[in-house]
Amino acid sequence: MSSLMAAVLLLLPLAWALAGIPRMRAGATDAVRPARWSWRITGASALLYTLAFNLTFFVQEVFLVVPKALTPGLRPTLYHNNHGWEGTHALAHLFQGTGALATLLLGVAAGCWLRRGAATRAPWQRLGLFWLAFAGIYMALFQLVLAPLLPRGDVGLALAWLGVEGAGLTAVGIAALGAVPVVAIWLLRPLMALAASPARVATPLARMGFVFRTVTLPALLACVLIVPYRVPREWIEVAGVPVLVTLTGLLWLQAAAWRVAPGEAAGHAGHAARWPVVGLLLASAALLVFFQAVLRPGIAFY
Repeated sequence: MSSLMAAVLLLLPLAWALAGIPRMRAGATDAVRPARWSWRITGASALLYTLAFNLTFFVQEVFLVVPKALTPGLRPTLYHNNHGWEGTHALAHLFQGTGALATLLLGVAAGCWLRRGAATRAPWQRLGLFWLAFAGIYMALFQLVLAPLLPRGDVGLALAWLGVEGAGLTAVGIAALGAVPVVAIWLLRPLMALAASPARVATPLARMGFVFRTVTLPALLACVLIVPYRVPREWIEVAGVPVLVTLTGLLWLQAAAWRVAPGEAAGHAGHAARWPVVGLLLASAALLVFFQAVLRPGIAFY
């Protein structure tokens, strides 16, 4: 399973990107004005992903805690980077899967909302929906992919309670791996609609550059910004989880960008659009205070 994961998450997106090189070289000769790099958009995108990831993680933990709080004999506590509980109940292991289910539903809902009403919202709001969809879906897929390797993890315990073990657990992991590139392509088309003009995403090379500036670089920056929300804890949880969840979808988004044509709404955004970096920075700071001052000591749900 680990070899299959490496192939799907690393080797196949690399091969897909390399396959696009001839198309990108051909497109580079087209008369397209080079895109102007806007650090304001890149910064806004990094802050939006920081907010989206942490809010999605919060949703996951809330939906891990609430079912336990409603179950007699279980006394859960919510933290900024985890949850815990005291007591025993036959349903406790099943409820270890409700968090991933909640993030998956959140991500799918945000993605559908983005695809149906993209042209009617401000560019930063559309990008926020994109990041909510990305974080929600890939946070869930990441756990499903790891379930065969970590059967005692949250999702592994829930699936075991449902009787999914052995070959069945492997099948779930393979299905989740197969969904990784499908979701990336599903999200790419509405993402392209954020381009300043259709010409900016008209060629394969232009699309690769647009996705790098708007998504890839901001996501990598956000992985650093997310760390303060998650300390103190083991570094694999503090930094490893955000990086691995992000790379699960990010590599395919970047690799497939050359192949995905822009949506019909392309050109409705633009560099003149309002990108509220200061407002997003304040929102990120407020969320950090909430995580560290309110959630870090723990909120008991009993």
